[in-house]
Amino acid sequence: MAGIKIQKPKMAHDLPVEPFEVKEELYYDRMTIKDCSIFGENIHRITFDEVMFQNVVFEEVSFKNIELTDCVFDHCDLSNADFSEGSIHRVEFKNSKMLGTNFSDSSLGNVRFDKCQGNLSSFGFAKLKQVSFEDCSLQNGDFFECDFQKVAFERCSLNEVNFANTSLDGVDLSSCSFDQLQVSLDSLRGCIVNTEQAIGFARILGLEIKE
Repeated sequence: MAGIKIQKPKMAHDLPVEPFEVKEELYYDRMTIKDCSIFGENIHRITFDEVMFQNVVFEEVSFKNIELTDCVFDHCDLSNADFSEGSIHRVEFKNSKMLGTNFSDSSLGNVRFDKCQGNLSSFGFAKLKQVSFEDCSLQNGDFFECDFQKVAFERCSLNEVNFANTSLDGVDLSSCSFDQLQVSLDSLRGCIVNTEQAIGFARILGLEIKE
């Protein structure tokens, strides 16, 4: 994985299945939430620790300042959910729909996105350390002014993603597809691309290329 080690969530096997119910302490741990919808909840500072989400739909949900530790989201729909200003560590998002999901101003560490539909998702001003995106669609996503440390994009669709004011030094985009990115010249320094992508960037920068 491009030399990036991602710690897996630390979870017990056979976590008990329990329904999601709003409770006073807003702390949920060692449980499985599955085959349900969480609708219309607007809760700040909710905490999930060692929780498996399976086939859960988050609809009109705002969980600002969410704390997620050792969690897995498997075949979930998180479209337009607000997880901004969150703390997200040792978490996996697998085969999930994340259209317009908001992770802005969040801190993500040891997080893996695998086969997720994340078009229009927002990570603006977030800190990402040891984070991988594998086989994801992130078209028109926003990574404006992010802090990247050991971030990998593998076989992702990145067309029109905004990386403005985010350093891509050491980030390998060579396996990804895109026609255009929103980047600044400083952002591109040290970015790893393939030949075709390099020609595309040269054209964006106004260089004329002789074939």
